[in-house]
Amino acid sequence: MATFEPGHLHIERHALNKNDVSYNLYIDYAVTQDPKEGKGMQFTLHGSIQGKDMTESFYLPKDQACNFASNVTKIVEKYGIPKEHSSVGSIHKPYDKMFEDVRLQLGIKSGDPVKPEHLE
Repeated sequence: MATFEPGHLHIERHALNKNDVSYNLYIDYAVTQDPKEGKGMQFTLHGSIQGKDMTESFYLPKDQACNFASNVTKIVEKYGIPKEHSSVGSIHKPYDKMFEDVRLQLGIKSGDPVKPEHLE
């Protein structure tokens, strides 16, 4: 199950058996200004994975902000969701809405340049 409203995505999954995973995650995000990178998006992923509470924040500069799903996947794997279940973004409709909201809030347009140093 997933619900979206601008600035917030909630994703919940209940294990179907003992080999399955459960999580109840919230992704909150807001435009912020970094002194070095400039305008970008601050993300906070919080909730629980397999019944254990977790919170982790990360900042992405404007030209990288739409790649938030990669960061979320790495974080949930770090907190115990196995790779075969770590694509919490597989619920496309809410993630697509979040992606569009991030683009709208940051004023990102197709074809905007990416800083080469961010590609390393």
